Formats: sequence, structure tokens, C-alpha cells
Amino acid sequence: MLSEIPITPPSTPLLTSLDEGKSLHDLPVESLPNLAEELRAFILYTVGQTGGHFGAGLGVVELTIALHYVYNTPNDRVVWDVGHQTYPHKILTGRMQQMKSIRQAGGLAGFPKRSESEYDAFGVGHSSTSISAAMGMALAAANLGIERKAIAVIGDGAITGGMAIEALAHAGHVRPNMLVILNDNQMSIGHNKGGLATYFAKIWASKTYIAMREGSKKVLEKIRPAWELAKRTEEHMKGMVAPGTFFEELGFNYIGPLDGHDLPGLIQTMQNMKDLEGPQFLHIRTMKGKGFLPAEKDPVGYHAINKIEAAAKGPQPAPGAEKRPRPKYQDVFGRWLCDMAERDSRLIGITPAMCEGSGMVDFSKRFPQRYFDVAIAEQHAITLAAGMACDGAKPVVAIYSTFLQRGYDQLIHDVALQNLDVTFAIDRAGLVGEDGPTHHGAFDLSYLRCIPNMVIGAPSDENECRQMLYTAYQHNGPAAIRYPRGTGPGAIIAQEMTNFEIGKAVEVRTGERVAILNFGTLLPAAMEAAEELNATVVDMRWVKPLDESTLLDLAQRYTLLVTLEENALTGAAGSSVNEFLHANALKPDLLNLGIPDVFVEHGIHNDQLALIGLDPKGLYSAILNRINLGSSVVNPDTISICAPLPSSQL
Repeated sequence: MLSEIPITPPSTPLLTSLDEGKSLHDLPVESLPNLAEELRAFILYTVGQTGGHFGAGLGVVELTIALHYVYNTPNDRVVWDVGHQTYPHKILTGRMQQMKSIRQAGGLAGFPKRSESEYDAFGVGHSSTSISAAMGMALAAANLGIERKAIAVIGDGAITGGMAIEALAHAGHVRPNMLVILNDNQMSIGHNKGGLATYFAKIWASKTYIAMREGSKKVLEKIRPAWELAKRTEEHMKGMVAPGTFFEELGFNYIGPLDGHDLPGLIQTMQNMKDLEGPQFLHIRTMKGKGFLPAEKDPVGYHAINKIEAAAKGPQPAPGAEKRPRPKYQDVFGRWLCDMAERDSRLIGITPAMCEGSGMVDFSKRFPQRYFDVAIAEQHAITLAAGMACDGAKPVVAIYSTFLQRGYDQLIHDVALQNLDVTFAIDRAGLVGEDGPTHHGAFDLSYLRCIPNMVIGAPSDENECRQMLYTAYQHNGPAAIRYPRGTGPGAIIAQEMTNFEIGKAVEVRTGERVAILNFGTLLPAAMEAAEELNATVVDMRWVKPLDESTLLDLAQRYTLLVTLEENALTGAAGSSVNEFLHANALKPDLLNLGIPDVFVEHGIHNDQLALIGLDPKGLYSAILNRINLGSSVVNPDTISICAPLPSSQL
């Protein structure tokens, strides 16, 4: 049991031998527990060097070893749900020496990625997809006559997602040859433990038991009373020691719950299940953070860690000399939510399993009767809010931009179409850094702007975020406020809440010839570039509705209008400005700056912005180039868009 993260490389002779080409299948089974210990120590060491997820990975060390030991990967397909638990998988599949690059620009992704390794059968980042994907692989192999196993590894959190339940129901009907492994580390499905449960799990997985059961069915099915008695006896026997009836009723052969850290038991059970026909379900119980004492005690706090920095050297700042602390945007939202809930008893907070990440912990404790965590069920979260709004409540849905994509139909059909009073607090808008393209909030302005009845706000700092959340909440209809991950520029946050005028922009700097129309938190970069260019800067605040009177004025006063947003360029705020000016026969020179039409790879957020030209230097260069080009523009209707970098660079 480790209690500290190693700062020097641990001794890993078994792991090293695998990385040098030795096959896991060549290791004697009695050496595998030692391999598990090496794997845990190496994960802790490398994550300490880079930062990243590790609690979930520590919990599936034995499972990962067992999967690669029993199955013929990569020919056999292992599909991981969400994927933040795949660090052990990456290490065992030839990427041990690259682990120090994980989540860094040009390095390994923090999630499975098909282009990274043939062992990554399916790219993931969102939850509840593994059963559908593995089922698709199993059916494709059967159709092509290929001998191949398909295994989905899903957590007790991810299995609450509607997509997972849909896949389970379909698999029970189609009956593909596949294995679903439920990695249960929160005791959310069953509390069974101990020798009896393990004993029955091994029995149920054994070929002898399967043969006896199938043989008994053939013998007794013609004798109806005896067959019914045998069936009921089997179901009741299982029901006493395992929560398998639900999965059995769906059509799966349920095995478990099994101790997920009993490596020999896992291997034996998987070997027994490997060649069984039809959909199989293995339920294992694991501990998140297993083998690292602080993570075992606090699995939520140690879900991921930052890079361990060396102790600072040299003189330290005097007490009180530090800058004013800058709260994260999620905390700005959390404080607003509590303040608003104190004022208005109709407020109800809803989140799809993102309590901590969305800053709702304090709210959940202070207003437990008005707090609803619906688990990983984004579609349900949105329609639940719609139902609440129908009967007089004022729901606030706290959701990451990338996860709101999963509830898009409900957003349109259940909320906007009925013009219901639901406020959406959209976190992680824009690029999110090391988590990469699966988690970027790059599309919300585009997919929200086309929906009738939607009000969309993009605050530029912490105080605007608080005030615009208040404004959206006061609006009688669907409204969304989007804000990024992490901290803001350090604006002073007014405790008093002010109702901003919806659709009204603010000119924050006056210059000449060029006007930068900023949507969101890139305002500091816009201001820095504007100082060099002597340009006007307008904090637009609202993407929908636009401040049309300000746009009309700017189009007449300035030669070049530049729109700026941390969102995909296609169909977003810049497009909205273009459309308005075109509809009003106004033809200023236009430059739209934003995220180009590529998936931006993982890395440090500031580096990502620099790579696509959204840092101050990039803005200055793009605008200056456009100014120089403007003197020779032939067609005044031409709309210039910031040219994307080649996808190979992103």
C-alpha cells in the first residue's frame, strides 16, 4: 500500500520486460500479482510527473491485466467506457515509455484513441457508449465470419446512461456473442460481498455448471411444473447473493459480483466465460484508487491530480503580498446559484453527474430538497427541467458544453419549442486543454444559435458571468450562459445582482478604423491586440439576440469589423454578425476569428489558443494582415475567415 506518490522511477522489472517485447501471455500466472503492484507504482509515478486521471485506473489494474492475459488483444476488441481508467491499458500495450507525455501536446491522449494504437478499439471520452460499440463489433465480426471476441467495460456510473440501457435491451434481443463487464466501484447496484458470493460467481461461470443448467433445461422443459420449479429455484438462489435478476431478464447470463482485485479469480472466471454463447454479463466490485491510501480514503478528490511541482526555491513573497485569488468560473456559478436560491424558492438545480465539476457541492448541501443529480443522463436532465418549468418551478441545468450535445433533441423539442423557462449554465465552453477534443466545448454557440426562442450569453469575465446568469434566470423563457473551464481575468465580482439588458453590447475601448467584436472570455487578448492596433473593442455579451443597433453603428464607423469567439467558426457568433450585415445590405470588410474547422488536439489551453491564432500575438497578426490586404480587396462582399492550420498540426 502506497501512501505517497513516488518522485523517482519505481523498480518495474516485469513491466519493463513487457515493454521490451515479452508477451504478457508468457508470464507465469503466479507473477501477475507482482505485475499489478509494479503497474500501480508506475501509474502513480508518471501521473505525478504529468498530472491526469489515476483514481479510476488504479481501480482496474487487475481487470486490465486479466483482460489482456485471457483475451487475444488487439484482435479481440476491448472497449472502455469513458476511458479515463485506461492508463494501465496504455502501459500494457506498448506505450509505457510515452506515459510521461500523456495529455501534453504531441503526446498520448488521456483517453483511448484509435489513431494512437491498434489496441484502442474505440475512441471515447463521453460515457455509456461501450456496450453499443462492442455490440456493433461483435455483430460485424459474425457477419464477416471472423473469430473475434468483443468486450465492453462499463462503470456503475456510466451504466446509468440511457444509451447503455438501450444497448443492453437490444443485446438481449439480438443475442450477440459479447461480454459486458460492470466495474462497480460505488456499490450502486449491489452490496453483496464475501466468500459465498465469490463461490457462486465461480460456479455460475464454470463450464460444468453451464452444461448442467442447459442439460437440466432440456430435460425439464417438457415437464412444465418441474421446469418452472427449477427455474424459480435458480432465480431465487441467485437473488439471495447477487443482483443479477435484472440482467438475466434482459437476456444476459449474469455472473457475479466478483472481487475485481482477486486477479486469479478474475482470470479463472474470464477463461470460463470466454467461449460461452450469447450475451454475457460479469459484475465485478473494485475500489477506486486501490493501492494508494489517500485515494482510497478520498476517491472523489483523487479522481485526478495536477502535476507535482518541485518545491519553490529562492525568496518567497511576504504574507499578504499575493494577488487577489481568482475563483474558477464553476465557483462563480455555484455562489450565484446559492445566492439565487436564497432569494427564490422556485429555483431547482439539476446536474447530470457533475456536482463537483459544476460547482454545486455547496448548493447540494444547503438546498438538498431542491438539488437533483440525475446521473449520466443528459437527455433526462433536460426534459426533467422542462417538466418542472411546466408547473411553476424555475430549473437551472448545470451542464458541460460537450455533454449538452447529448441532449440536443430534448433542448429543441422539449424546452425551446414550448418556450419553457429553463436556464442553462454551460460550463467548459471553448477549448479545455489537456482533456482534448472529446471534451472541448467548441460547438455550443453554433448548435444553440439556430434554435428559436433561445437567449444566448457569453460573459467576458467573472462579474459578467454572475450578472448574466441572474439576467438569464429573470428571463421568462429558455436562456443559456456559457463560460469556460478554470479561472477568469480576476474581475471584482459585485455581490449585488444586476439585470443586464438582453441583447445590449458595451464598448470597452475606442480606437480607429478597426472594431473588434468580442464574444466571451477572449476579451483580454482582444484588448491587448487592440492596444497595438489602436482598435475599438466591443464586449458583445449576447450572441442571441445580437445588439443590432450597435452593429449598424459600427458598420458605418469602421472599415474593418473583426468578430472573436472561442467556438467553431461555422454557424456561430461571427456568422450571426455576417448574416445580419448582409441582410441589411451593409458591406464592411469582415474578419471572423475563432476555432477553425478541425478537432484541436489536447495540450495546454494557452498553447491551443496560440496554435489557432487566438492569443494576442495571433489576433494582432491576423488583423494586421487583413488591414494590409484590405487596401487591395476587389470584391467588397468577400468575407474573410481566419485560415485554419493543417489538421496535422492540431
